[in-house]
Amino acid sequence: MTHHLPAGRARTGPYLVDVTPETAGWGHSALRVLELPPGGTHTLDTGDSEWIVLPLSGGCTVAVTDDFGHDTFELTGRTGVFDGVSDFAYVPRDARATVASAGGGRFALTGARCTRRLPARHGPAADVPVELRGAGNCSRQVNNFAAAGVFECDRLIAVEVVTPGGNWSSFPPHKHDEDRPGEESVLEEIYYFEFAGHDGTPGLGYHRVSPSGPGRETDVLAEVRDGDVVLVPDGWHGPSMAVPGHHMYYLNVMAGPGAERAWLIRDHPDHAWIRGAWPEQPVDPRLPLYTAPERSA
Repeated sequence: MTHHLPAGRARTGPYLVDVTPETAGWGHSALRVLELPPGGTHTLDTGDSEWIVLPLSGGCTVAVTDDFGHDTFELTGRTGVFDGVSDFAYVPRDARATVASAGGGRFALTGARCTRRLPARHGPAADVPVELRGAGNCSRQVNNFAAAGVFECDRLIAVEVVTPGGNWSSFPPHKHDEDRPGEESVLEEIYYFEFAGHDGTPGLGYHRVSPSGPGRETDVLAEVRDGDVVLVPDGWHGPSMAVPGHHMYYLNVMAGPGAERAWLIRDHPDHAWIRGAWPEQPVDPRLPLYTAPERSA
């Protein structure tokens, strides 16, 4: 299996990225990135998966129809992933959704096979917890829009990570490929990358996945650029390194077979000590790049 998918490698039909459980060779996690021109629309049937429509750039409406009725959600969106937190729409399994954008834009569809059918909902940007994680040159910002315990889904876990230029994130290397109740959960993970340019020069970064044991032998050392995807079925993953001068964004999509929807990780034993050094270091003063908007009165 090719675990690093450069931009365009996973493109099909209307999707700039189309990663399904079948194409990834696993059981649950999925990601699509849809690009719409001004006035464009796209309709999808959700089938056996739940989905979140998350604007990467631009705004849209999401109209959802199923056996229980019809809902339409207006998503304000944002100009880009380095400019602000976005609102989003949750679309349940066994439904039909139409995404329409008057001004055009790019929209991530994060998905997971699931069993429960939850109601369609709007996720306001103001409700997204923005977390500063790490310290020093391990500082990064996490937008926990669909983290476990933040927004209810059946299987899907999804967050955004923004790493300032020159910093390391997904560090210390960690894994979630064994079922160890209360300590580690089995989750398939997708990384989708974007980078801030500088004076017309595109950004780039590097991403590492290393084997975690017999039968868990994913091994990736990739230069990643705008639109690249890395699949992590198993293994220690991290660091994700942003080159100096170019902020790095990645969207994480996770799901797995466990009865509990939980992000439980194990740090690499050679590098776990770094967490103990963070309290003695300041968080990168460039963070947060932005915060969630204030809630309306």
